[in-house]
Amino acid sequence: MATKRMLITGGAGFVGCNAARYFGGRNWNVTVLDNLSRAGTDKNLEWLNEGTTFDFVHLDVRDRAGIDRTLKEGRFDAVLHLAAQVAVTTSVTDPSADFAINALGTFNMLDSVRLNCPEAVFIFASTNKVYGKIAGAATELSGTRYRYADRPHGISETEPLDFLSPYGCSKGAADQYTLDFARIYNIPATSFRQSCIYGTRQFGVEDQGWVAWFAIAALLRKDITIYGDGKQVRDVLHVNDLVRAYEAAIRSPEKAAQQAFNVGGGPQHTLSLLELIDILEKRLDRKIPLRFDAWRPGDQQVYVSDIRKLDTLLGWKPEIPVTEGVSQLCAWVSQNKALF
Repeated sequence: MATKRMLITGGAGFVGCNAARYFGGRNWNVTVLDNLSRAGTDKNLEWLNEGTTFDFVHLDVRDRAGIDRTLKEGRFDAVLHLAAQVAVTTSVTDPSADFAINALGTFNMLDSVRLNCPEAVFIFASTNKVYGKIAGAATELSGTRYRYADRPHGISETEPLDFLSPYGCSKGAADQYTLDFARIYNIPATSFRQSCIYGTRQFGVEDQGWVAWFAIAALLRKDITIYGDGKQVRDVLHVNDLVRAYEAAIRSPEKAAQQAFNVGGGPQHTLSLLELIDILEKRLDRKIPLRFDAWRPGDQQVYVSDIRKLDTLLGWKPEIPVTEGVSQLCAWVSQNKALF
């Protein structure tokens, strides 16, 4: 049986390098494509070189000619499109770059797949931000956290789309292009509307990757600012569980194609900001000083993914408990302080 070939755009990023290590260890011939613009990608590439066999293409997804050349030569069986501008705040300050990377970059990938390897399974890393503020979901305060008053399973894929912020618009446009290319051109493409992903190799910053950022800041005694009251809740998913979800979609393209999936920890894997601080304080055996500031525009009191569709169609559920995943993340930060 011939070895299958996978292209991972943004493959030197947090999720990308974990996916490259995972699939590389399962007899996939992996090609990592990245422009290495994000802090930490060079370190992730070094880590991959230590234990993974892969090809590397130094390329930006805005370079259409380079994308066409890569896909024509690669004959890929699967494409994980993870390359993106990832911060809402950055999209507000530079919406043009945000659009070019997220919307146009995704179009470049889809159209090149259509022309060069239309049978490749295409997975787009979308975001829960395509749902906006979800004004129709009532929330209530309960102890250290907000919760949905009437959505016990969380937010499902039937929720109306409501793009909010340039980031929401660019990722939302790419999300819809992915589904439409699947329908119109019969490409086995799917959109994963991902919630908060965390884990090792994540160089989190204040504007993106909050679980990793809190762990890094707490261990290195950096200032932590909480915007709002800290009781806002997100479902969180360990990167290893996310990569298993990618694998489930690749194994069953006939079930995943043309589908959008909400991908996160679901109701059983949630954290408020203050609850994460409490976990970190217990691990470090000291109080963590906090600064509080006003809520940021567009911030949701609650977001929890309804992940039942993934279970029903692809047989996937999260496996890594939050406390275990956060413990692994803290151990990685402690062992790699020189990287930060």
